Amino acid sequence: MTATSRCDLPLLAAGQAQKELTHNEALALLDLIVQSGVESADLSDPPGSPMPGQCWIVADDATGAWAGQERALAGWTEAGWLFAMPGEGWQAWVADRGHPVRFDGAAWQDTPARGDGYYIGGERVVAARQTAIADPDGGGAPDPQAREAITAILAALRAHGLIAS
Repeated sequence: MTATSRCDLPLLAAGQAQKELTHNEALALLDLIVQSGVESADLSDPPGSPMPGQCWIVADDATGAWAGQERALAGWTEAGWLFAMPGEGWQAWVADRGHPVRFDGAAWQDTPARGDGYYIGGERVVAARQTAIADPDGGGAPDPQAREAITAILAALRAHGLIAS
């Protein structure tokens, strides 16, 4: 059977019997991969009672019906499991993580921008905006250079949206 180049969707062949099976399989694969949202990317065992339409990213060391499908999108249909191997650049929203992941050609990677901050190398480097900090005022012995430096730091934090104005 021939298939599309990018998504490996089955194509109808001239004179093919039961074309509806091939067409329905292609639609089911599209339903799995377009605007992907998955329950989790951390399971290597298929869930016990999936609902039709639910999807997962198969983790390493997959077992059971998922054996040999590591990194694939696994969707449960009325006919059973359907798998789609991702291409580089594919993204999916992961419900139990609360942020998307992106396939880099070899593995699924968490995206750096998440609801609780921005991450580089798995470490959070920017968190949610903090409350406002007042500009320096008063003090026993004002140091104009220190006051100017603190004011500049606060202005930069406000400009980047890291603290409220």
